[in-house]
Amino acid sequence: MKKFLTFFILLVSFIGNSQILDPVKWTTKVVQLSNDEFELVMNAKIDNEWHMYSQFTPDGGALPAVFEYRNAKGNYTLVGKTKESTYKKIFNDIFEVDEYYFANTAQFKQKIKVTNTKLKEVKVYLEYQACKEQCIQQDKTFIFKLPEIKEVTKVEEKTTESPVIKEEKKTEEVAAVIEELVEKDTSETKVDKNREDVKQVDKATSEVSTKNENPDDEINNWTLFLLTLIAGIFVTFTPCVFPMIPMTVSFFLKQSANGDKKKGRLNALMYGVFIVLIYVLISLPFHIFQSLSPDIFYEISTNPYLNIFFFIVFVVFAISFLGAFEITMPSALANKVDNASNKGGFAGIFFMALTLIIVSFSCTGPALGAVIGGVLSTDGGATLLTIAMLGFGLGLAFPFMIFALFPSMMGNLPKSGGWLNTVKVVFGFIELALAFKFLSMADLVMDWHILEREVFIVIWIAIFIGLALYLFGKITLPHDSPLSHISVGRLLLGLVSLSFSIYLIPGLWGAPLNIISGFPPPMTYSESPNGVGFKSTLTNSTTTNESLPEHAHYGPHKIIAFHDYDEGLAYAKKVNKPVLIDFTGKTCVNCRRMEELVWAKPEILSILNEEVVLISLYVDDRTELPEDKKYSSDNGKEINTYGKKWSDLGITKYKANIQPYYILMKHDEGNLNKPVGYTPDVSEYKAWLEEGIANFKK
Repeated sequence: MKKFLTFFILLVSFIGNSQILDPVKWTTKVVQLSNDEFELVMNAKIDNEWHMYSQFTPDGGALPAVFEYRNAKGNYTLVGKTKESTYKKIFNDIFEVDEYYFANTAQFKQKIKVTNTKLKEVKVYLEYQACKEQCIQQDKTFIFKLPEIKEVTKVEEKTTESPVIKEEKKTEEVAAVIEELVEKDTSETKVDKNREDVKQVDKATSEVSTKNENPDDEINNWTLFLLTLIAGIFVTFTPCVFPMIPMTVSFFLKQSANGDKKKGRLNALMYGVFIVLIYVLISLPFHIFQSLSPDIFYEISTNPYLNIFFFIVFVVFAISFLGAFEITMPSALANKVDNASNKGGFAGIFFMALTLIIVSFSCTGPALGAVIGGVLSTDGGATLLTIAMLGFGLGLAFPFMIFALFPSMMGNLPKSGGWLNTVKVVFGFIELALAFKFLSMADLVMDWHILEREVFIVIWIAIFIGLALYLFGKITLPHDSPLSHISVGRLLLGLVSLSFSIYLIPGLWGAPLNIISGFPPPMTYSESPNGVGFKSTLTNSTTTNESLPEHAHYGPHKIIAFHDYDEGLAYAKKVNKPVLIDFTGKTCVNCRRMEELVWAKPEILSILNEEVVLISLYVDDRTELPEDKKYSSDNGKEINTYGKKWSDLGITKYKANIQPYYILMKHDEGNLNKPVGYTPDVSEYKAWLEEGIANFKK
């Protein structure tokens, strides 16, 4: 359902109207470091939900950012490599590689030493890829204006160069050599290590705030809110909280019974509001931390030692929930807050809410830790944490407010008993499973290969089988009441846990396990990176066949395709078929999804093979154009590769620069129907194809 909603929103935003997209906005500045040394700073502001890719993203996935320093020869030399701000890493299950990308903001810096004192400007050319559900190829030319450079004679340089400076220069030269050698090693571990050395940027000179909030759309925020709301409600059904509901409600009912019903109801509402407020206040320090250090959430999510700390905390909480010991707040603090709750007015109600939070900490603490730790272990940002705390606090406060406002519902509450401890134990098992996510993240960062995908899945299978056995009454724990029979609800929950365990088993042999996508380590971090018996579903595009038309190639599923617009159009006229233009990319994830999930369907495949001529134009093809075919676009961009040529065609002719993008075209190059973008619905895509073909035949 979540995927469906995401696809729907993206279809509305991208497919509804073709348009020229420019999701990355740039600002630049020059920082003078000495008379002849400068730092070129390029700041990128990236639209919400879009990403651009790092210079160091591994081969086989998205295209990396590439910098060219155009007028360097005879004018200046580069000091070291181009440095960039902290990137994020995500596994691409289509290309089966990790990809390094930026969201919201990015910063690139390059130090130069000027050798031509008359130099007035530096030209930097950048090519990069930006993606959302579709990908676009972008390029920019930056012009950096330099201040006047004073002449410095060689004699002066020699007299001012102390032995210390000479030693520093020698150290810098050695470091540059080491950096170059490290970059030549393409292994993931060393690339990551090298990136850690260069990712730190000079925040004092940055003009753009480098916020690391995840580009979560409204759907993800609401999902997080609802999940934490449910967690807060569930926590009320624990031994520390549930017995307090009738006690608290009776206090407010007593006020109503004394003749002031409005005051009683208002106080009940304020009690709930204060519970929510206290939990939201817990998140506020993280906003301060983020303002002081914008990278804090990324650092937390990738710091192996912090993740190990979270792992230990979660294991301790889980053991507590299972009944080994109780985690409680200091009794002196609880007593002091309880005494303060005797004050009248809203201040007394506030301290009543605080008393509830303190005395119920042994049950709410582990769940609260799961909420905070779960968000902090991502790069979701302080705003996402506040949303989570708001949901959790509201969930905890909800029963108290409802029963105070509608006391007749109290009769429907179950009586306290052994089932409360069962709820607590179930939380313990879930907490234990979540703990290994943190250990897994530390293991991935450090490349220990202790908790590879198969080991992680085995641990989860064992935990959820253990939970199933507990719910079936085959395992008893310290605080469990004698069990003569199991309830229907307990039986059903046990079956769910057992079914989930069985679902996980194929993951040991490479099954994707979409339900828990993102929790286990990626397929590349396993004993069988491609899964046992893996075989690519895509046809080798280099396959040759004598029956192919001239200039044609085999595309996915052996569909005959042309990679040149003019050659494909000429063939379409020859065989009298409409043209299907496919603006695509070698690194376009959703282009591959369309090919694998839509084009592979028999009803679509037959149309592509028999009723249209497919022209696939790869906008990220970096093959050089012949010299006589190179040109400058209307906006002054240099068109020197086939990819740029096809990208410029999409922009100038179709006013769109997204991939995938599909056009059904007549021989006079007019459209047969309205172009579409990413369309994962097979029936919708088929209807679109049939509409265009029918218009061609009229």
